[in-house]
Amino acid sequence: MTTADHLDTIDRLRTREFPAGPVVSGEQSAGPGYHLVQLSRTRDFWDDDGSGWEEAEEQISAEYAALAQAVTDRWGPPQIFALGSLLDRGFDGEEIPEPWDELCNTTDHVHLWRTGERWLVVCVAQWDKEFPFMLMAGVTVVDPP
Repeated sequence: MTTADHLDTIDRLRTREFPAGPVVSGEQSAGPGYHLVQLSRTRDFWDDDGSGWEEAEEQISAEYAALAQAVTDRWGPPQIFALGSLLDRGFDGEEIPEPWDELCNTTDHVHLWRTGERWLVVCVAQWDKEFPFMLMAGVTVVDPP
């Protein structure tokens, strides 16, 4: 998919109603006040010698940079929001609201833009080092905790 395709997906997310309860469907998750979607991902596994990881990281980083620039062109400079303290707070027993809980378990920071009453989130996520990198976007009315 192209950056233009990713922007189209984000535009659809911005106008979509939020579900009353949690919903996970394929490459998307949603719930009261948020939508998250996987826009693209790298291949599933790295080569035994570790080669392939760098290429995958370069690929997803380039897609991320292009999308972040396109969103910046539309809505201005982003806020960079670090998620490490949220992950620590969750481990300490604090209930972290969605989509922030899912995000802090897959990435260390997000780019955030305020678009009216909603936040637009773009990030690169990865469930664990053996898993692929994912370019993610989200829309939420839930303020960052």
